[in-house]
Parts: sequence; structure tokens; C-alpha cells
Amino acid sequence: MIVLDLCCDHEHRFEAWFASSEAFDTQLAAGLVSCPHCDSRQVRRLPSAPYVQTSSHSAPARPQPDLKVIAARLIEALRAAASQSEDVGERFADEARRIHHGEAEERAIRGQASSADLLELIDEGIPILPVPPDKDDLH
Repeated sequence: MIVLDLCCDHEHRFEAWFASSEAFDTQLAAGLVSCPHCDSRQVRRLPSAPYVQTSSHSAPARPQPDLKVIAARLIEALRAAASQSEDVGERFADEARRIHHGEAEERAIRGQASSADLLELIDEGIPILPVPPDKDDLH
């Protein structure tokens, strides 16, 4: 990809991205390049200095995030949010549908549902977020 400095016949200057210099020439010839200010198709390329990245200008290497730590924090946050919701138990799928269709008060709920029920809820456009159970919840 390249960024080209362009100008229309009304002297509006702008930049545009193209796959290559040849792609710009092809699009210009086909009348596909226009000024974003006045929609003129009389566009010309302006001279521009090439950008060359040298090693002295490269960004310093950032340490890679520990994905296990991030995942653990996310699950912890989800469990904390779930603990503030109403536990509807095995009625989860039915109650989620009732809330979605306006037949029940909108509120945060949690509970259990089969994989088939979860897939049906998703297919129906009902927003759900499965959260893995805490090891203390498994007794």
C-alpha cells in the first residue's frame, strides 16, 4: 500500500491510499479517483518524498502480554459481574427469551442451559455470554 499526495483542478489537496502506483494510474484513467472536497475527477499526483523506515526509527519491542493472566482476569471479572445477577437456575433459556421479548423485566440473569439451548438463543439474536463455572460452583 502507498499513500499518495493528490490535488484536484480546484487546488484541493488530499491524500489517498492505493495498492501501488499502477493501481492509482488505472483508477484515475477509469474515472474512479475524485476529490473528497468537491468531487472533481480532474486529479493529479503531487510530488512527495518517499518514506523509508530505518532501524533507528523502528518502535521499541514491547513485551508480549501474558495471555493466561489476561484470560484469568477476564474470567474473574465475568464471574464478579455474574455474582451481581439474578440466578434463575435451569430456567435460564426461558427467562432470557421472556426478557428479550419484553415479557419480563429487563435485568441481568445467570443460570444453566444446555449447549443446544445456548445455540438456539444465539440463533434467535438473544445476547448471552457463557461464563465458565468457578471451581467452588462445581460441588
